[in-house]
Amino acid sequence: MKIIDARVIVSCPGRNFVTLKIVTDQGIYGIGDATLNGREKAVVSYLEDYLIPVLIGRDPQRIEDIWQYIYRGAYWRRGPIGMTALAAIDVALWDIKAKAANMPLYQLLGGRSRDRILSYTHANGRDLDSTLEAVRKAKEQGYKAIRVQCGIPGIAKTYGVAKGDHNYEPADADLPSEESWSTEKYLNYIPEVFAAVRKEFGSELHLLHDVHHRLTPIEAARLGKDLEPFRLFWMEDAVPAENQEAFKLIRQHTTTPLAVGEVFNSIHDCRELIQNQWIDYIRSTIVHAGGITHVRRIADFAALYHVRTGFHGATDLSPVCMGAALHFDYWVPNFGIQEHMPHSPQMEEIFTRAYRFEDGHFTPGETPGHGVDINEELAKKYPYKRASLPVNRLEDGTLWHW
Repeated sequence: MKIIDARVIVSCPGRNFVTLKIVTDQGIYGIGDATLNGREKAVVSYLEDYLIPVLIGRDPQRIEDIWQYIYRGAYWRRGPIGMTALAAIDVALWDIKAKAANMPLYQLLGGRSRDRILSYTHANGRDLDSTLEAVRKAKEQGYKAIRVQCGIPGIAKTYGVAKGDHNYEPADADLPSEESWSTEKYLNYIPEVFAAVRKEFGSELHLLHDVHHRLTPIEAARLGKDLEPFRLFWMEDAVPAENQEAFKLIRQHTTTPLAVGEVFNSIHDCRELIQNQWIDYIRSTIVHAGGITHVRRIADFAALYHVRTGFHGATDLSPVCMGAALHFDYWVPNFGIQEHMPHSPQMEEIFTRAYRFEDGHFTPGETPGHGVDINEELAKKYPYKRASLPVNRLEDGTLWHW
């Protein structure tokens, strides 16, 4: 079997997606997600100018060799652009191999470790009342785990909270919009939100919260301690994680479980976090961390230290990544939870999916490969539209972490 063609499909069915399709001489093809939110065209260029030319003529079944060739051969290793491009290739190759074997992908990984995949969704509100209503709706939809984000009094716009009745989409402008932030107002209010949620819904629901990298370590330690009475499933991205040792300080002061990693690109970004057991969940995604081949190494390493997976699954990842992630979730022994946000109706026309949701859980389906495909002709009706993520400033004008 040989690769005879590979092409990039860029479309915007409600938001921008980059999809890679690899075709073999036996008529079997595979697809991978290459979406890097707000930097999509950079990955397109890397694939078309540098990686696709070296794929032509290779045996697609040699996944490990191709992975090593692209990773080691680049010299400039890691980074979000290179690892996202590599992930797209890797997932497409696993899709081809599973289709050639006439098996769902999870079977090639070693078979399933569970019967269903616990998933959490988002409940976002402009104020406390609308947040409680969003939690109620998510519970009625069957979710057993819910991430709670709430508008903060005195802050005009808060991460996770949508405008009007639309689903939250942070990349909402051609050029970056600017938002304002107050750590003090946030820290004072968020414990009140979770107290109200627990009072309204009791202890049955798993509750999660995303800090979105905005605190210093000691501030994050304080928040974790303040949230302990409400028994969170996790507190996510408490601080910017370039300094992995920052989590040591947080861990010393709180028993609230910690999750991080959606912006990580390799095992080196989380090695210290895992081996020192400073976190409980690693959130590195298949699409941004080198594909199934590399995320499998991260998960195996994490299992040695009682760290579980908690894959990012927001709308900046296409159904292709979701499908691959669910097959990985089905197999991985140290699974924790899978994030899920619904995509746009236009997306559901373009991507066909074998995975299914029922009663708060997903199953990936039994279709050979990862079970997700794209309608290329329909995708052409939704051309790329540049959309940038915001930037954040403190109330005094200092640029801060978004």
